[in-house]
Amino acid sequence: MKSTALTRTQSWTRPQTFLIGAFLTLTLMMAQTLSASARGAPESFADLAEKVSPSVVNITTTQTVAQPNRPRLPQVPEGSPFEDFFKDFFDQIPGQEGQRPPRRASALGSGFVVSADGYIVTNNHVIDKADEIVIEFFDGKELDAKLIGRDPNTDIALLKVEAEEPLPFVTFGDSDISRVGDWVLAVGNPLGQGFSVSAGIISADNRSLRSGPYDDFIQTDAAINRGNSGGPLFNMDGTVIGVNTAIISPNGGSIGLGFSMASNVVKPVVAQLKEFGETRRGWLGVNIQDVDEEMADALGLEKAAGALVSDVPDGPAKEAGIIAGDVILNFDGKEVDDIRGLIKQVGNTAVGKSVRVIVQREGKTQTLKVVLTRREDAEKEIVVSSDSPEKEKTETSLGIKMISLTDEIRKQLKLSKDATGVAVVSVDETSDAFEKGLRKGDLIVEVGQVSVDSPEAVTEAVKAAQDAGRKSALFLVRRDGSPRFVALSLGN
Repeated sequence: MKSTALTRTQSWTRPQTFLIGAFLTLTLMMAQTLSASARGAPESFADLAEKVSPSVVNITTTQTVAQPNRPRLPQVPEGSPFEDFFKDFFDQIPGQEGQRPPRRASALGSGFVVSADGYIVTNNHVIDKADEIVIEFFDGKELDAKLIGRDPNTDIALLKVEAEEPLPFVTFGDSDISRVGDWVLAVGNPLGQGFSVSAGIISADNRSLRSGPYDDFIQTDAAINRGNSGGPLFNMDGTVIGVNTAIISPNGGSIGLGFSMASNVVKPVVAQLKEFGETRRGWLGVNIQDVDEEMADALGLEKAAGALVSDVPDGPAKEAGIIAGDVILNFDGKEVDDIRGLIKQVGNTAVGKSVRVIVQREGKTQTLKVVLTRREDAEKEIVVSSDSPEKEKTETSLGIKMISLTDEIRKQLKLSKDATGVAVVSVDETSDAFEKGLRKGDLIVEVGQVSVDSPEAVTEAVKAAQDAGRKSALFLVRRDGSPRFVALSLGN
């Protein structure tokens, strides 16, 4: 059988061999094409670029910039040959001596049309402080734009032009369903060179640049440079999943670290700016912090998730019964993973809406109903400075040297007369407390979610946690008026 088969193979004619080779080559090409298709790699971005480019615009802004005062005429001896030289030189500078007239400065950026009637989205920093905003369209036409509203927290601005005919526009896509590795297309006006397209993939998602409370950036290796700011980041369906906002670069040029604000953050902002000319975000009214593994153990949580409430000022949360020490597990039907997620959920919820909030308190869950108010109206900044004294009668626990509050200590710490807690005199630099950030002048308010008003009470609470088999104890500490929870190791 083998011999016969071998013979038959050797006896094939040249045309047969050609056909078999062609078939195998075609099969291999089809397999490669299918493999590339499975990866989502397009043969060309030309059709997509042609489709979306007419909706992308170049933005030129001008503003009046004050100039530093010019130097006064140097003092030179009368009759000196330098007297005429300096006088002629400074006379060439317009304006009076010591003053320089303001100058006009211009800046370039990008944007995209989101409605046929002329609404345009861009970055706030592109049009910030601009006196004039000029929009250049793909066909070269130019129109003046007016500012409708801006949101510095997300670096988004909404503009409006009056066109004689409907404009080509694009829509927002769902950034939440975009995946790391997906192809994306960035379109804009890099370095003032005019319309330009660059392609890449989503390198990472849910990035924070610590630029604001609503950071949710898509990281991409598609080339983004200065001038791309405010331009769109498209998915392969031609919908906008991000607004190109920032780059990380040692030289000012693209090195493959570009960041676009996710469309699911931008969409509600644009809708609010269009309707109200300003943002109207929901406000829960709590100070919160993330839950780490040690805190989860100290609180008796199954996993390190949720948002730990460290303080509840006057507001909707306080009225609903939320207290410091509660862990918010669910907000308006959605699980809370961390504080970034909760902040975005609350901010995207309508002002005045009644929502259900599930919290864990003392090992049990409770459901509370909260009516949200407007964050922009409610935000307040509390600034308190403190300077801790050292007294003779102290007690030490977990490397923390503490003293009870007296009227004198309250005065030195700039606390109210009815403030309670225990003042930190010093912290052992080799202790877990020092590593976790406790310092002289801090005020310990609670230990194990039990209020303390003396060093002895702190020691007793620590011992109770140890006796209960806890690996850590949860301290509520105030510094400069701001509370935070710290889980300190008990050294068991």
